Amino acid sequence: MLYFSGPILLTNLLQTSYQFIDSLWVGNLLGATALGAIGVSGTILFTVLAFIIGLNNAALAILSQQKGVGGEEGIKRYLNAFVVLMTSIAVVMGLIGYVFTEQLLNLLGTPESMLHGAKVYLRIIFLGILFLFGYNFISTVMRALGDSRTPLRFVTVAVIANVILDPLFISVFDWGIAGAGYATVVSQGLAFVYGFAYLKRKRLAPFTRPTMPAWREIRLILNLGIPSGLQMAVISAGSAAIMSVVTSFGGSVVAGFSAAQRLDNVIMLPAHALGTAATSMAGQNIGTKNWERVHTIAKYGVFFNFLIMFTIGVFVLLFAEFGIKLFIRDEAAVDFGRKYLRVVALCYPFLGINFILNGIVRASGAMYQVLILNILSFWVLRYPLTWLFSNHLGSVGIAMGIGTSFIISSGFAYLNFRFGKFREKDLISAM
Repeated sequence: MLYFSGPILLTNLLQTSYQFIDSLWVGNLLGATALGAIGVSGTILFTVLAFIIGLNNAALAILSQQKGVGGEEGIKRYLNAFVVLMTSIAVVMGLIGYVFTEQLLNLLGTPESMLHGAKVYLRIIFLGILFLFGYNFISTVMRALGDSRTPLRFVTVAVIANVILDPLFISVFDWGIAGAGYATVVSQGLAFVYGFAYLKRKRLAPFTRPTMPAWREIRLILNLGIPSGLQMAVISAGSAAIMSVVTSFGGSVVAGFSAAQRLDNVIMLPAHALGTAATSMAGQNIGTKNWERVHTIAKYGVFFNFLIMFTIGVFVLLFAEFGIKLFIRDEAAVDFGRKYLRVVALCYPFLGINFILNGIVRASGAMYQVLILNILSFWVLRYPLTWLFSNHLGSVGIAMGIGTSFIISSGFAYLNFRFGKFREKDLISAM
């Protein structure tokens, strides 16, 4: 698990650095208002594109189980089907997102001072949506096939390009917040083109010229992809709802929260990597009905998660203010960001449990069970608790509500893993 998750961690770390580098340059060159605009834009982007992320989760479940049983022809057929469906959906969602950007930002209650910058940045990202999900899909395919190292090559290309292009576009060309968006899109485009060419040349995955997939393949993908997409929609819409609570406290809290979220994205990478590794490993073993090994994967996943995330939480407690000041210097924003991180620091291991156990359930193809868990986590726990605590305790209640939801939702994840009926799911016979 550590061998397999290590490259995933490095890949996710590099991938997260897109937004991290954008935020560093924007926060330091353009100020807290521009940083907040990117933070709000990120929330909306994730919400609108959730269905495509869900299809990636469906791909991981289907392809890893096919790999487990040695279904080479099945892998080829489903790769073709995923390429056709994901390309079509990405184009449609990109166009819709571009046209309705301003309406989406207004629904979120974006402060007037951030509205223009957020709209400019978000529309540029929507234009490059195909590149973003193209190279993410290639990485998903390689992990499903048991290769977690190759995706590092693609992401490294994108990060190097982004490091060079960000200051060039933002400052030298004087494009401002638009420059950060263009730098990200161009970098992701280079990663996608390089990744696809590399896989074709090395024959690491059986990609073929796209053809119309069979109805049986489309039906199975949609049976998994729709609930998996809804899972991500529930998560991202819940994040958007929480952002609406944050924006009610004004620009300083929005900027501080955005900076804290950038750090959260980095802090949670080890748990994300362990969860992805557990999903891939469990999927191949579920395909051969090796349930004893699936349970062993879960046990070690949870153990490593607690060990790593608790250690990180202690460091966050000690260095929260330093981390926030990497992005912004506004005193009020830094004060909120520091308080937020110190409240949620020791709750990170509990969120990691969700990644591990729900990831294994997802690998079985039991997407609706994970969908219900996500509804409970975000709409029964996280958003109501954040709203309730913030109403009674002020802005510090945002962190208290979110942290409390991490702890309670991990209990639901365990109960489902222990007593849920995901073991009865049989994807292989459906293929």
